[in-house]
Amino acid sequence: MSAPARRRFRVLAVATATATALVVALGNQATATTSATEIAKASATTRAATGEDNPAANEVRESPTGAYIVQLDDAPVTEYDGDIAGLPATRVLPGNKLLRSAGQVVSYVQHLGRERSRLLDPLPDVKRLYDYNYTYAGFSAQMSHDEAVKLAKSSGVKSVEPSEMQHQDTVDTPRYLGLSGKGGAWQQAGGIDKAGDGVIIGMIDSGYVPERASFAPLKTTKQSDALIAAKWKGTCQVGIEAPVACNNKVIGARYFDAGIGNRPIPEEYRSPRDYGGHGTHTASTAAGNYGVDMNVLGRDYGKGSGIAPHARLAIYKVLWAVDATGGGSGTDADIVAGIDAAVADGVDVINYSISGSGSTFVNATGLAFLRAAKAGVFVATSAGNTGPGVSTVGKNFPWVTTVANGTHDREVQTTVTLGNGKSYTGAGIGAGTPSAPVILAKDAGLPGANPTNLVLCMPNTLDPAKVTGKIVVCDRGVNARVDKSLQVKNAGGIGLILVNPTPGTLDSDLHSVPTVHLDHVAAPEIKAYVEGAASPTAQIGAAQTVRVNAPKVASSSSRGPSPAGNGDLLKPDVMAPGTNVLAATSAFSAAGGQYAFMSGTSMASPHIAGAAAVLKSKYPTWSPMAIKSALLTTGTSLDTSGKPIQNDSGSPGNPFGYGAGLVQPKLAMDPGLVYDSSYDDWAKFVCASGQVAETHELCAKGKVDPSDLNYPTIAIGDLAGKQTVKRTVRNVGKLAEVYFPKVEGLAGVKVTVTPKLLVVLPGRTATYRVTFEHNGAPLEQYSFGKLNWRSARHVVSSTLAIRPLTVKAPVQVNGTGTSGSVQVPITAGYSGTLSTTVSGLTAATVGEATLRNPGGVSFPTTNPAANEHVAKVTVTVPAGTKHARFSTFDADYPAGTDLDVFVYKAGTTAVLGSSTGGSAEEEVNLPAPAGGSYDVYVDLFSGAAEQAVKLNHWELGDATGNLTATPASQAVTAAGQVSVTAAWSGLSAGTRYLGRLGYSDGADGSGSTIVRVDS
Repeated sequence: MSAPARRRFRVLAVATATATALVVALGNQATATTSATEIAKASATTRAATGEDNPAANEVRESPTGAYIVQLDDAPVTEYDGDIAGLPATRVLPGNKLLRSAGQVVSYVQHLGRERSRLLDPLPDVKRLYDYNYTYAGFSAQMSHDEAVKLAKSSGVKSVEPSEMQHQDTVDTPRYLGLSGKGGAWQQAGGIDKAGDGVIIGMIDSGYVPERASFAPLKTTKQSDALIAAKWKGTCQVGIEAPVACNNKVIGARYFDAGIGNRPIPEEYRSPRDYGGHGTHTASTAAGNYGVDMNVLGRDYGKGSGIAPHARLAIYKVLWAVDATGGGSGTDADIVAGIDAAVADGVDVINYSISGSGSTFVNATGLAFLRAAKAGVFVATSAGNTGPGVSTVGKNFPWVTTVANGTHDREVQTTVTLGNGKSYTGAGIGAGTPSAPVILAKDAGLPGANPTNLVLCMPNTLDPAKVTGKIVVCDRGVNARVDKSLQVKNAGGIGLILVNPTPGTLDSDLHSVPTVHLDHVAAPEIKAYVEGAASPTAQIGAAQTVRVNAPKVASSSSRGPSPAGNGDLLKPDVMAPGTNVLAATSAFSAAGGQYAFMSGTSMASPHIAGAAAVLKSKYPTWSPMAIKSALLTTGTSLDTSGKPIQNDSGSPGNPFGYGAGLVQPKLAMDPGLVYDSSYDDWAKFVCASGQVAETHELCAKGKVDPSDLNYPTIAIGDLAGKQTVKRTVRNVGKLAEVYFPKVEGLAGVKVTVTPKLLVVLPGRTATYRVTFEHNGAPLEQYSFGKLNWRSARHVVSSTLAIRPLTVKAPVQVNGTGTSGSVQVPITAGYSGTLSTTVSGLTAATVGEATLRNPGGVSFPTTNPAANEHVAKVTVTVPAGTKHARFSTFDADYPAGTDLDVFVYKAGTTAVLGSSTGGSAEEEVNLPAPAGGSYDVYVDLFSGAAEQAVKLNHWELGDATGNLTATPASQAVTAAGQVSVTAAWSGLSAGTRYLGRLGYSDGADGSGSTIVRVDS
């Protein structure tokens, strides 16, 4: 099930639970929309050992939940290297796992406890929620903002972050992915009863329904039970309400609710039991039992299975139903506690189908998963459901596997036949309807209903007098698809024709009335018939299961390039089925039944978690990155017809949608070569990303160009003429093999691979280099291809994503004062003459409005409108504008203010850009926008009951005479380094200025650097 159409919730209640006796927790997760400014603030929150006041402490953002996550200067158990006298090292060495009961671990955890007590004893009003020890050293607690600021200034504290809200981001999939059948992954693993055997998958989600057949006891062997007993240190926390009972399939279950407080709805369970159904669905997809009969709305869909049917499950409930939709939401404090517990309990694999930031490597969740991977835990995460816009992909940490949503080759379809005899086929799983009158939602409204909301069949818009006994045509968008059918039912309707206004997936949801979901092509024809016929009728047929061409990239699946890392890391990593996935769920999500079809990257991720468990069971000594490599280098970029994968809109797909392609577990079981990397490699990668200071502990062993991380794919987001990357592979087969390279695609880029062959003995490694040189490819655009290493037995494929630039230059440089200068370093991507022109400097134009009663709910991006907490500012952008920026600033507001900014072409509903961080520091940029009017919405998400807001905006055109670039022209050579000096003068004091340096090669090539000056 995709995440609900809201960004985040705010917890209103204060939790009173204290830390448990056992240490159960771990680092935190920033919101999916954390801005670059917030990341900089978080990474800058360092403390001097002397305990002197730190200016960064004043930047602690006020928590919307009233809770904060505090990171100690001390290392977590997985990283502690023994530098404290009397406390031996506890760090996890490569290839080993964390042993929580080891004496040195126990002693070090006691030391961390003493540090926490030292900090908290002077603050008696602080209510501790969780202690974090293993993958994150610190704690979470309920406290005032003043107390958080005080802690941030304390000796021994590295950072203090607000605990915010996160949200959930799935029968013959085994056949489709090559798991079942002759030669399939299950057979290679030793049979179905060996697929995942001896492996524990930790599900960080909304719990589970223990009564489902997918979680029934397994038939196990003494050997398998001994493997599990040797590493499992967890518990079965049965809970207070509707307690659960573990068995040898679900060997552990825990729930974390100290952070969520009393926000969950009364129907929720204070136990590991799942109310909304999301966690049950992801768990049964990853490792549900084999041969389970699946029935939906009275229709038998045959026997289903999880991807790793013999793996054991450990449930960590961190998501809770906070409203009537049943959608799962959780606070960072609870989420990080669940992650830390899972690693300490001994899981081998984690599935994390929860929202997350795409713009940072170093938020608390990213660091927690970094240490989980160091401890040998494979982590699968959902890419997010905010596609198809570019750079929307979340959780871009290289040490996790980020999964995109692809369609299935099994589709459940329904046909609607109109009164004129024409039929249209779409998605739908229920029984049909008799022939009945049909009405457009726009003609079925209550008096005074908002026309925009009416066509979407929003709550309280349909008139029973007009709808009773009829089939209603509703547009997709804003409210949940299943909510539309509920509104039709509540108004007395008997059926729903759900139409896509724009290209998108077709989803087989569990609706309240028989429903057919049609595409954007059928939509106008349906509406034209209903509008034009004197007495229009329609009949919805019963569902049928058919085979279709697949996969296609679901439109909702978040896309690359990664906002973090300047495009030097390809994300998402891989694609798995995530649309109309059938699995077990709760009665709430199954309309009283046990199984349902759900869609989203949430459903794609557990396929990869399950596939990783199958690999881990066969290769128990493989590292998480070796498993990841096997899955990526054997993926396919072709659909079932043998053609390149497309988007579900019909446009060509590319690796920013599907990563390395659709996962093929059958081939991954014997990958030939793998690319591996370690904690030190990841630390050097992060250090080079610029997201941490060079004094940060992750920089202790230096840095490496992000493109040089030993990753299974190769990405260069800033190719300036020529660049060489290095990779090392290991032969995981039983025979020596000779591999030859072959490059596919990447037109206009010269690719040279050295050496020309690799001879790799079993267990040994070989290193090669690839040089990429611009040779006519379009500048400022990505080109895609593959590097295939071929032997007599294997093809080891690395996806390539390369963007040649005219110049490699900073995105922005900053200055202060009414006059001054700054030097701008530039690497040329060609040989010739570089010309630099200026735009601006232009003073900000400021639009003001007074907003009231913060909304605390997601802005309806497809239905934008002003209201008491949303201001609309219409901005005129002159033709020829080279850059437009719309910004708000923390400095203009009291602490705790959270604004969001959304930009549209005036009169349209397609968002052009948005900024939705957890503060008032927001920024949307539109390079070279078309001239005309733009509607900019500023949403007061949280803060004071009444707040004056200021929208700063700049439209950069010609030079204004106060900014110069020297030299204006200079000779450059490909990959050579030069610089330009930007100088300003004559500015008015106390004003925010923006300008732009434009670079040209005299032809089609261009580039730019924004110049920001606060005078």
